[in-house]
This record gives sequence, structure tokens and C-alpha cells, in this order.
Amino acid sequence: MITHSYLTREAKAFVKRINGPDEIIRVVPDQPPGKVAQCYQLYTAFEERPDNLGRILFDKQGYWIYDGDLLTVEEQEQLANFIINYIERL
Repeated sequence: MITHSYLTREAKAFVKRINGPDEIIRVVPDQPPGKVAQCYQLYTAFEERPDNLGRILFDKQGYWIYDGDLLTVEEQEQLANFIINYIERL
């Protein structure tokens, strides 16, 4: 089994939008369902009542899938890359 180190607490990710203004997304670790290794809920970052943009799920091999319909493939890839490569600043 491959060991991965992912984002462990809430963080904000910058997403370059293809068809609209760029946006900051709040990425929140969540309890993974079933055989999923990691799960992250995605929300708009600075709204009083944030929109849920779906979630990204990772399996034990490190493959991910987006569960939602509001983000393009490019935006999904940006967020998955952010989660995988997140380094906590001290």
C-alpha cells in the first residue's frame, strides 16, 4: 500500500477559474465513507452562508474522484493537487 500525507485540517486554496473570476475555496477534511482513505468537503471561502461545491475523495492508492457537478476538470485537478501537496506553514 502507498502511504500518502494529505491535508489534515481546514485550509483555503486558490482556484484559477476557466469560465469566470478566480476563487478561493475552503477545503475541509471530512469522515471518509466506505473504503475511501480521505475525503474533503469543498466550500466557497468568504460567504456568510457558503455554497457546497462538492467533495474530493481519495482511495488508499492515492487516486481521487470529484463528487459534485460545479467544478470543471481543471478546477478539480487544481484542488486535488493542492490537497496532495499541501505543506503546513509554521
